[in-house]
Amino acid sequence: MINNSLTKSNQTRKLGMTAYLNQDAVKTQINSILGGKRGTAFISSIVSAVQATPALQECTNPSILSAALLGESLNLSNSPSLGQFWIIPFNNRKKGVKEAQFQLGANGFKQLAMRTGQYKDIDFIAVHEGEYKGRDKYTGKQVFEFIEDDDERDELPVIGYLAYFELLNGFRKSVYWTKKKMEAHADKYSQAFNLSVYRDIQEGKIPANEMWKYSSYWYSNFEGMAEKTLIKHLLSKWGILSTELITAIDADMAVINEDGTKEYVDNEPDVIDVQEAAPEPVEAPKEEKKEENTDVASALFS
Repeated sequence: MINNSLTKSNQTRKLGMTAYLNQDAVKTQINSILGGKRGTAFISSIVSAVQATPALQECTNPSILSAALLGESLNLSNSPSLGQFWIIPFNNRKKGVKEAQFQLGANGFKQLAMRTGQYKDIDFIAVHEGEYKGRDKYTGKQVFEFIEDDDERDELPVIGYLAYFELLNGFRKSVYWTKKKMEAHADKYSQAFNLSVYRDIQEGKIPANEMWKYSSYWYSNFEGMAEKTLIKHLLSKWGILSTELITAIDADMAVINEDGTKEYVDNEPDVIDVQEAAPEPVEAPKEEKKEENTDVASALFS
C-alpha cells in the first residue's frame, strides 16, 4: 500500500510519527485516498493512537500507516471504546523490526455485516453453566435454556460461547464452541498465546508486575477475542459477504506490506482468498511455539 519512496528516510533512522506523516509524499498519498478534510482528521487520529500506545512508537511507520489506511478505507474507527479495529504492535523476528498489525474487532465485523442490509440480527452470547441442554434428538442441533436472572447467571462459570445471525430472508445460523474448544483454538493459532500461561494467570500464579510480558488480547480480554473469533468464523463460513467484509476478513491479523501483500501474524483459519472471493475457511497449522432454552431458544439458535 505504501510506496517504497516514502520509506527511504526510515531506512537510516526512525522518524517520529508526526514528522513522518507531515512529509509531502505521505500527505499526498493520504489525501489522494481519503481527501483533504478527511485526511487531516485521519492524520490526527493516527498520531493520537501512536502517542497512546508506546509500543507502537517502536513499529515501522509504513506498517502503522498501512494498517490505519485499511481501517479508514473500511469506514471503521480505531477508537478503543468502539472496538472496531486495532493497530497492534508485533515483533517481526524474521525481519528484525517491530511492525503494526491490522486487527479487526468483533464490533467491526458486526458493523460491516449490518452495512450489507442483509442481516436482521447478529450477536454473541457467553453460555453459562446449566444453560446448554445438549442436542435435539431429531435435528442434532444444540439446545439452550438461558437463565433469566442476570445476577444469578453472572455468578455461574462460563462453559462456552454462542454466535448467531438471522438474515432478512429468514435464514438463521448459529455456532457454539465450548470454552475448552476456544482455548484450544487460541493455543493452536495464536503465536502470542500459551494455554499453560493462561491457566497460571487465571490461578494468580503470575505476579502483576510481570503481566506486561503477556500482551496478547487472549490474556487480557479472552471473552472479547472469543467473540471476535466466533463472529468471524460464522460470517466467513455461512454469511453473506460484501466486498468490504471479504477485504476485512482477508486482512485480519496481518501486517500489510508496502506492496500491499500481507503477512499473517497468527495462523488464523478463516482467511479468504480475495481472488476467489470464496467464504470458506482455510485451515493452516500453527508453527511450533517457543518458548454448545426453551423451544423458542432452540428455534432461534439453529
